[in-house]
Amino acid sequence: MAAKSAAVQIEVEGPEGVRQVRLSSPDRVLWPELGITKRDLADYVVAVGPALLRALGDRPVSLERFPEGVEGERFYSKNPPRGVPDFARSVKVTYPSGRSHPQLVVDEIATAVWAVQMNTLTFHPWPVRTADTDNPDELRLDLDPQPGRGYADAVEAALRLRELLTELGLTGYVKSSGNRGVHVFTPIAPAHEFLDVRHAAIGIGRELERRAPDLVTTAWWKEERGERVFVDFNQCTRDRTMAGAYSPRPLPHAPVSTPLSWDELPGIDPKTLTVKTVPQLLADRGDPWETLHDRAGDIGPALELWRRDLENGLGELPFPPDYPKMPGEPKRARPSVSRSDTEGIPDRDWYADPARWDGDRPKGS
Repeated sequence: MAAKSAAVQIEVEGPEGVRQVRLSSPDRVLWPELGITKRDLADYVVAVGPALLRALGDRPVSLERFPEGVEGERFYSKNPPRGVPDFARSVKVTYPSGRSHPQLVVDEIATAVWAVQMNTLTFHPWPVRTADTDNPDELRLDLDPQPGRGYADAVEAALRLRELLTELGLTGYVKSSGNRGVHVFTPIAPAHEFLDVRHAAIGIGRELERRAPDLVTTAWWKEERGERVFVDFNQCTRDRTMAGAYSPRPLPHAPVSTPLSWDELPGIDPKTLTVKTVPQLLADRGDPWETLHDRAGDIGPALELWRRDLENGLGELPFPPDYPKMPGEPKRARPSVSRSDTEGIPDRDWYADPARWDGDRPKGS
């Protein structure tokens, strides 16, 4: 057995000068395929620090943690882990159950490095600011290619989505998901609560589906999606988070969910965007998301799409299964089985989602 490496002190520049962050077991390998260590990850976070903070700063953040690296067990911290440094703050958020508790806020690079010390690989920021945790300032859509489709199809869907957003007076910003999909974030005025933003997302998704029915689907149940790109509208639901910009992902090649310009999107291979390559890419061409919040859009026209569909007989779509039953929601049973067979049994895919977890262990465990 290899000797345990000695702890090191990482010096991190911050708003109040240099901070010292202790990093234990710096030689612990987190991504065995590439030999990327805990110290390498801390160095990555420092290298992309200002851009990372633009994505995380002033937001509640959940931490996706891997004490033994990507090949070991993962868990999610919504409550700030024990030992949070004095300079870090937290903010209280409310969950669909109605209960509230604090979540970490990453306002300094030193806080992000401390999260690495706690074996965090991926940061999951909420789409809200700490001053108003009930009204999102981002509408987020995850374009998820289903079996038979791939990254190129998600790119095509994203480009079509961009056109639609522009028609609605909204501006889309794109990033790789870190896997096969594409994320599109849209800055919005924090004037609507989560349910309205979700309905705007459904309106956008359904309109995109009408324009590209062979490419795009809003079908919640996997058995109904076919070989299309799923527009995940439930990412706009309270307590649902996506990997933040510049967050590494727990896959063998150490990919990073990387902001891209729209011109870059069609020609880039997302597998090349990794912990080892993204710092230099960022240094060479800057951060395409630097201006993301310069101008917030109005979701009113998107909500009009939702209302028009309601008038035409299209109703509510399913909520995540850990939600309370919502007004107008269809039954929570896969279409291929009876309700009696599935009453109270959530779609098991949600157990892999960080929003399915209330603290450091899954609800109900």
